[in-house]
Amino acid sequence: MSAPNIETIVSLAKRRGFVFPASEIYGGLGSSWDYGSLGVELANNIKQSWWRWLVHERDDIEGLDSSIIQNRLVWKYSGHEATFSDPLVDCRTCKGRFRLDKLQDVNCPKDNAHHAGSGKECDLTEPREFNLMFRTTVGAVSSDEDESALAYLRPETAQGIFINFGNVLNTSRRKLPFGIAQIGKAFRNEVTPGNFIFRTREFEQMEMEYFCRPEDAPRIHQEFIDGFLEWFDSLGISRENLKLYEQSPEELAHYAQRTVDILYRYFPERDDEDKQFDELMGIANRTDFDLRTHSKKPEDREGKRLNSDSTDDLSYFDPATNERFYPYVIEPAAGVNRTILAVLMDAYTEKTNEKGEVRVILKLKPELAPIKVAVLPLAKNKPEIVALAKQLKKDLLPAMRTVYDDTGGIGKLYARQDEIGTPFCVTVDHESLEDNAVTVRDRDTWAQERVSISELKKYLQERLSK
Repeated sequence: MSAPNIETIVSLAKRRGFVFPASEIYGGLGSSWDYGSLGVELANNIKQSWWRWLVHERDDIEGLDSSIIQNRLVWKYSGHEATFSDPLVDCRTCKGRFRLDKLQDVNCPKDNAHHAGSGKECDLTEPREFNLMFRTTVGAVSSDEDESALAYLRPETAQGIFINFGNVLNTSRRKLPFGIAQIGKAFRNEVTPGNFIFRTREFEQMEMEYFCRPEDAPRIHQEFIDGFLEWFDSLGISRENLKLYEQSPEELAHYAQRTVDILYRYFPERDDEDKQFDELMGIANRTDFDLRTHSKKPEDREGKRLNSDSTDDLSYFDPATNERFYPYVIEPAAGVNRTILAVLMDAYTEKTNEKGEVRVILKLKPELAPIKVAVLPLAKNKPEIVALAKQLKKDLLPAMRTVYDDTGGIGKLYARQDEIGTPFCVTVDHESLEDNAVTVRDRDTWAQERVSISELKKYLQERLSK
């Protein structure tokens, strides 16, 4: 099974320290969240999995970490300054503000039973465009009125890759095809954020731009679609909760030749199955738009330079064919937040114990689990047992994330570790002092096995690698 709804994960995340409301002691800030001790470990494990799979295990992808604040001209020529906006309407009656294209997804603040705009009392204004980029100013004496000091928090990480294409190409001596990967924060002033960490104004992206010859782009695009489905499989996300969505010509960005979204079943409680799914990530064939638009040489039909500010040409010269051209770009873009939510929802299970009590088990893949092993003393008032348990924790820690916990009875300790996804618990008891063995408990089956201390590390490493 998986979580019946997002609210179930919200409760678990707050209770166990995965995610907290940001600025909570001051009433919070809409759609802002802080990752707690377990949440940051889960996020790091997901990012490391992505980075290892794309950058370390392949021979054709380099890494990058570009600046969050770039020259304003980056966003002028990428088109964000002019077109990165949502249609916005206000209600004169309830004073709510909504995205015109999302009216059916949000409720009227005056009457929660109605969708925004659906009630007779709603009086909506004409739609207007609302730019989603966060504005800021740069410089010690800058002001909001000083246009020369205007800058933006980046709304995506991709542009930092495109403007560094030449730098990476020249320093790495790469030849087509090759990619540049980046993980980092992005910021969008969403009109209607919500659904926990699904849609937030501050989020983290895992993006990769893969540069190739135009004729190879369709094949490579499909290879990445298939590859990312397999990667989500490796995270423990069930294929039945994933679906591919082919964007129609009307939905495609003006620069895209083809875009396929991978959807996840974030809303299983909805009656309409199509509405149960929403975007987990997008994989786009962006053609040569990005490198061309940031280059100094391309001209329009009248011979006028399209970019009068760039100081570089981001074309590629192929010595084998003696040809210069602008590579096509395949862009797989995934959100860390949405991936975390999908992983948590898919890992959520419930199991009834012999007493008839329903227990939550978070069946995270061992690779993703924030804690791999919990060492538990059966009697925390016995110095010898406590000392042995702490020594075991110290011995295991270099090989796997291990914690020591003596904050409750053994039953409650097991339940806590099940709920946060710890694959194995190691219990040190009175017999351990005599037979040099411990009890290892499996999270998913609750089966227990006696294991020699001398073999414990090897035993756990083998089990965790499965």
